[in-house]
Amino acid sequence: MTSQDDFGFTPGARLPNGLGRTGTITTPHGTVRTPAFVVVGTKAAVKAMLPEQVAAAGGQAVLANAFHLYLQPGPGIVDAAGGLGRFMGWPGPTLTDSGGFQVMSLGSGFRKTLAMDTTGLQDDDVIAAGHERRARVDDDGVDFKSPLDGSPHRFTPEVSMGVQHRLGADIMFAFDELTTLFNTRGYQVEALERTRRWARRCLDEHARLTGARRHRPYQALFGIIQGAQYEDLRRRACRELSAMRSSDGGLPFDGYGIGGAIEKARLGEIVGWCADELPDDRPRHLLGISEPDDLFAACAAGADTFDCVNPSRVARNAAIYTADGRYNVTTAANRRAFVPLEDGCDCYTCTHCTRAYLHHLFKAHEINGKVLATVHNERFTVRLVDRIRRSMADGDFEDFRAEWLGRYNANGGRAASP
Repeated sequence: MTSQDDFGFTPGARLPNGLGRTGTITTPHGTVRTPAFVVVGTKAAVKAMLPEQVAAAGGQAVLANAFHLYLQPGPGIVDAAGGLGRFMGWPGPTLTDSGGFQVMSLGSGFRKTLAMDTTGLQDDDVIAAGHERRARVDDDGVDFKSPLDGSPHRFTPEVSMGVQHRLGADIMFAFDELTTLFNTRGYQVEALERTRRWARRCLDEHARLTGARRHRPYQALFGIIQGAQYEDLRRRACRELSAMRSSDGGLPFDGYGIGGAIEKARLGEIVGWCADELPDDRPRHLLGISEPDDLFAACAAGADTFDCVNPSRVARNAAIYTADGRYNVTTAANRRAFVPLEDGCDCYTCTHCTRAYLHHLFKAHEINGKVLATVHNERFTVRLVDRIRRSMADGDFEDFRAEWLGRYNANGGRAASP
């Protein structure tokens, strides 16, 4: 029988700044020792890895994408299978995002779409050049067209909660409006208020569905902190969501996700604002980071968990992470490099294969090259966060950060040829 007591967070060791900490998240499907990197399995599958390989890499939890699973195969099928974990053969804790990022990034907004290049554009008129606008937001929700077949759909906070409850992950995220650093402060304020109202609707629907689905394990709901690069907006969002309860006076948020537009150079600062305001007994998830310097900054500032597609995405393009920087295994220098991808790495790839072999696999367009590179990159990222956690518990985090990043950045983040 479902119970909110099935989910919890216990803080552990703390950094001297009072923000960074270790801890343990308890879920119906196991515990997560934090800080922890959550492996991304967008469509109920970690690309190029089996669940057993994710576990062997040290992955403690997997995050899937509510938007993509809504479109295919549909939440009803996942629910009938017994939930996300059973559907994909993963026995540990699972998370699903709200679908908000994917819906909004199709191109959404009042006079706004998303783009990486805004040269010559002003204010909120950020145009996705060369792409049809596929989504539009209003105060109630978002209309969008499926990227699969162009069919029309609508997401609201209630729809997102219904989808995520049927997906059955241990942790879900509230539906929010994605903004970018290119949006004006005025639009950020407007979107933040919309996200606040949607958060309350998510809590209410979450409370209703939790009561209606007592045959399923309890699913925790995290509120999303927006506010871009503005300290007052970030802090306001933290205070408002921390105090928020469902309309019946019952359920608060079980944790918080820090999302939206974050300048890389200010990542630690922005996360620190949020950690300073959020309840100490609730976990904080930072959405979408995995670069080593970002992981150190986020852990120091008080983030507990992270997720990102980058380790597997770059692996499929032959990019390999090592403690000495990143390199591409398809370069000529690796054609006869009969050495592991990374000296001292304990992953399957490094203990069984050489750079020369992966060079061959990628050049021959063999799918095993992508598999073996992904196994290494995921293990690299998980292991790094594990070592960060251990250094925090041992009291030598700052020394470890200086030593590790000094080595990683010695060549500008690029590994030397073997």
